[in-house]
Amino acid sequence: MTITITAFEKSPDRGQGLARDTRVRWALEEAGQPYEVRLVSFHAMKEPAHLAIHPFGQIPTYEEGDLALFETGAIVLHIAEHHAGLLPDDANARARAISWMFAAVNTVEPPILDLVTAKILEGDKPWSMERLPLVQDRIRHRLRQLASRLGGADWLDGLFSAGDLMMVHVLLRLRPSGILDEFPALAAYVARGEARPAYKRAFADQLAVNKPAHGGR
Repeated sequence: MTITITAFEKSPDRGQGLARDTRVRWALEEAGQPYEVRLVSFHAMKEPAHLAIHPFGQIPTYEEGDLALFETGAIVLHIAEHHAGLLPDDANARARAISWMFAAVNTVEPPILDLVTAKILEGDKPWSMERLPLVQDRIRHRLRQLASRLGGADWLDGLFSAGDLMMVHVLLRLRPSGILDEFPALAAYVARGEARPAYKRAFADQLAVNKPAHGGR
C-alpha cells in the first residue's frame, strides 16, 4: 500500500524544514519507506475533504490503505512501530524512546511555539515587550534541563531513535531566535541530527517544493 502524506503547497518558512511534515518525511526516510506527498493550499486545508482526515485543518496527515492519521507524534510513532530503525528492540529502551517523543512535543515544544506567538501574533500588543523575556526564560529553563540530561552523549538514550528525531526537529524551530546557540551541547546535538543522510533527503525533498521557479527570489 502506498503511503501518502500531506504538506504545505507553499510553506510559510519557504522550505527551511520547520514545517511539521519534515518530521514525517524524516521518519519515513530513516525507515526506508517510499511515500508520496499531496500538497495542499491553506484554502484546501479548511475544506471538508482535508478536515475528514485532520479535524483541525492542519498538516501533515498520513494515509496508508484505509488508515488515516494526524498529529506528527502519532504518525512518527506509527512508522517507528511498524518499521525498523527508529525504536530499539529492547522493551525498556523502546519505552524510554517513546517517552522522549512525548517529552519533545509536550514539554519542550510548547514554550518554543509560545515564542513564535509572542513575536509574530502578539508583537504589536503594548505588553508584548514585557512578556517576551518571560517566554524566553521558560525556553532557557527547559533547554538547561535537556542539556543537563544529554550531557556529553550523542543521543538522548544510547542509539539514535524516534525520540531524538522529534526532539531535534522541535529544537530546530529555535534556530532563528539565536537561543539554541546559547547551549552548545544542544546545538551540536541538532547538527548531528541534520547530518544524518535520512534528514538530508527529507530536507531536500521539502525544499524542492518551495524553491522559487526559474531561480527567482
